[in-house]
Amino acid sequence: MKSCTTWSYKEYVPLLYGRGEIYVCRLAPEPNSFSLDWYNIEGEKTYILRYKKEDEENWKEVTIPSSCSEQTSATVSGLDTDCDYVFYVSTPIGKRSAERLVRTGFSEGITVNYLHPRDNYYDFSGHYLASPSLVRHPDGYLLASMDIFYGNRPQNMTLLFRSDDNGTTWHHVTDIFPSFWGRLFIHRNELYLLSVSTEYGDLLIGKSTDGGKTFCQPTVLFRGGCKTDENGIHKNPQPVVYYNGRIWNTLEWGSWKKGGHALMVMSADENSDLLKPESWVFSEPVEYDENWEGTAKGKSAGLLEGCLVTGPDGKLYLISRYEIRNCQPCYGLALVFEVDADNPEKPIEYRRAMHFDGNHSKFIIKKDEKTGYYYSIIARIKNDEEKASRNICSLVKSRDLYNWSLVKDIWNYEDSPREKIGFQYVDWFFEDEDILMLCRTAMNDAHNFHDSNYSKFNIIHNFRSL
Repeated sequence: MKSCTTWSYKEYVPLLYGRGEIYVCRLAPEPNSFSLDWYNIEGEKTYILRYKKEDEENWKEVTIPSSCSEQTSATVSGLDTDCDYVFYVSTPIGKRSAERLVRTGFSEGITVNYLHPRDNYYDFSGHYLASPSLVRHPDGYLLASMDIFYGNRPQNMTLLFRSDDNGTTWHHVTDIFPSFWGRLFIHRNELYLLSVSTEYGDLLIGKSTDGGKTFCQPTVLFRGGCKTDENGIHKNPQPVVYYNGRIWNTLEWGSWKKGGHALMVMSADENSDLLKPESWVFSEPVEYDENWEGTAKGKSAGLLEGCLVTGPDGKLYLISRYEIRNCQPCYGLALVFEVDADNPEKPIEYRRAMHFDGNHSKFIIKKDEKTGYYYSIIARIKNDEEKASRNICSLVKSRDLYNWSLVKDIWNYEDSPREKIGFQYVDWFFEDEDILMLCRTAMNDAHNFHDSNYSKFNIIHNFRSL
């Protein structure tokens, strides 16, 4: 065997790990059908797709002609809704994919990818889709990434997809390993990925010069703990921010099992080589202090998943998710910290609490330069009883980065069982009059609201007129 020279794989296959000869690289169920894509085997002209309900014995089959492109696509229609199906793809000479699971049913938005909660195909990483990251490449197409997670699993795989028709259809580009909590971004018209090797692992950065098809070997920027019960790097996929001639991003140090996380920022001169570790500096971590003015009363799980934004006064702020489910109040506060942009290694400083009804889930805040309003897409909480819910996805706005108002509920399932539906960790950006968004989504009999089975794309049209 030869050594690895890249960060990307058309299919990542661990040694001694059976996954079949055919890689089914994308799934998209609908109420009465499901679609799938797989990579072609050179020289094969036809494939046989076999499928059945999970609790039945007899297989149905259909012959699919090979596509002239790298991947072949197929759709199985006429199925019963809200049913689990098992399927596999094979060739006439006996090569086949692993058996996979898919569940028909309704879900909001356009499916970028789907993973059945009991499908063990990516068991070396996890069972659920998370960490959505969305960018528009300078060449015009959209790129969407997501990782695969499960508690106490390695959590080390990122999947990358591309759309050439503004999000209407998607196809698989590559697997990226090891990579978790990844953030795609464009810098100097080139594509970068900032992530960690695994939960609480090493902080990595890599670059692609061919639109995401291949990535160079990643550079280690900061060493983590690489173990879920020890402190390490927590890295949520927040957008990079340019400020004071530097490129900035956020991260945390700690772990849930050690009691929480401390907030940090990282930055580099925007003209430096981002793949060199010496280009980056990190601020000293700041732990939660219950004595800060304006914080909730009681035992808080603390800080997590901060985002960066320039305030109305022109200063750079980090606004942090704030876990207060066992406090008073039990929701509705985020915490605001000021970044010393002239001293990037200096700890951020606490400034105030901010009223915010999406504080129990990761959020992004961006300023619309056309109107001056700040916008965010949040998992909106309405009352104390719903403090753990993520079944309302809402667009909110603020003039002063303190008082927030509802613009529109994008998806509202408050009358559905909150344990099984979740819209969360939305990545998004402004584009002309619209907002393009990618959502970690749990619907259609997900394991629970947190353990999402979809990555969903959506466009909010004419958001300023809402």
